[in-house]
Amino acid sequence: MSKEKVMLAYSGGLDTSVIIPWLKETYDCEVIAMAADVGQGAELEGLEAKALRTGASKLYIEDLREEFITDFIYPTLKAGAVYESKYLLGTSFARPIIAKRMVELALKEGCTAVAHGATGKGNDQVRFELTVKALAPQLKIIAPWRLWDIKSREEEIEYAEARNIPVPVTKKHNYSMDRNIWHLSHEGSDLEDPANEPNENMFLICRPIALTPDRPEYVEIEFQKGIPVKVDACALNPIEIIETLNEIGAKHGIGVIDMVENRLVGMKSRGVYETPGGTILYAAHQNLEELVLDRATQHYKQQVSIRFAELVYDGCWFTPLREALSAFADSTQEYVSGTVRLKLYKGRVSGAGAKSPYSLYDNAIVTFERDEVYNQHDAEGFINLFGLPLKVRAQMLEKIKSKK
Repeated sequence: MSKEKVMLAYSGGLDTSVIIPWLKETYDCEVIAMAADVGQGAELEGLEAKALRTGASKLYIEDLREEFITDFIYPTLKAGAVYESKYLLGTSFARPIIAKRMVELALKEGCTAVAHGATGKGNDQVRFELTVKALAPQLKIIAPWRLWDIKSREEEIEYAEARNIPVPVTKKHNYSMDRNIWHLSHEGSDLEDPANEPNENMFLICRPIALTPDRPEYVEIEFQKGIPVKVDACALNPIEIIETLNEIGAKHGIGVIDMVENRLVGMKSRGVYETPGGTILYAAHQNLEELVLDRATQHYKQQVSIRFAELVYDGCWFTPLREALSAFADSTQEYVSGTVRLKLYKGRVSGAGAKSPYSLYDNAIVTFERDEVYNQHDAEGFINLFGLPLKVRAQMLEKIKSKK
């Protein structure tokens, strides 16, 4: 009889390098690995040889970069979703696209189970497994971190060394990192003490502020229905847009976030994120929305953005609510077209002008100079009606007070 097949979401990092031999030793199964190219660059080099050397029967390397941007990043950008006012969800929305492709390949290969390297303390286990449950509930899920006797990254390294498995970390440089085209995250090691300032040597994308240019740089981004299409008047595809803005932003130290966040599983964790291009895009998109969205829609969308961010963070991408909120966000983007100019300087992004054919800003109305459009006497009746509930309540309180 042929062995049971297990599809593993593989990165070549410490966790998944150890998981391949562990799965084979524990389940006597065939392990097929799948690595998703979501823009992690050099991390994919030599991955096939490494996966096969550690026991996988084959490795799929799937280029998901454009789909990642158009189907996951852009919908989140259009929703304006930011988790806890800081985190631009770089790892959060990468997991469902990876899990989606893993499921597709698992079904193609006739696998009965899928496996992942997320720990039992983190959010990623939820993100992977909710995707599997939504797309292929018949597949079994193996989460080694919830099953094996290994209790720490140091023990993982020892396990790997005992089996001559090369790993990309050492006990001296032991950050847990996740990289894709959108961001790079850092957790663990000295960051586990929130009192410690992040070491500048840790950053692999953004320049330290002290090494950024002493003169500001301006960048211009054009949007069509909420989606960026040009940078500095040059039409670019989605991958080129993100890569271009990453390069420009990193040069000026843009997009470094240090936060203590609330994980879905109930604990607080400390993460440091580098998201230069994403930070620029969010700032540009917000500036354009300020120009074209009416007050009621803009304010309600801010509430939706919070819930959308929670859904993405919690792994609920393939859910009816997330899809419904995306439909709402898409409807708000019908007139979010135009050009935004931004100033980048010493880690900060500031608006430097925006224009749109759908702008609701009317200088003839808002001007401080003489105009023939706005009758200021109309404001008196408006305020009288708007303030009527306050007036009625105050009168009521006066009556009660006079009877005492």
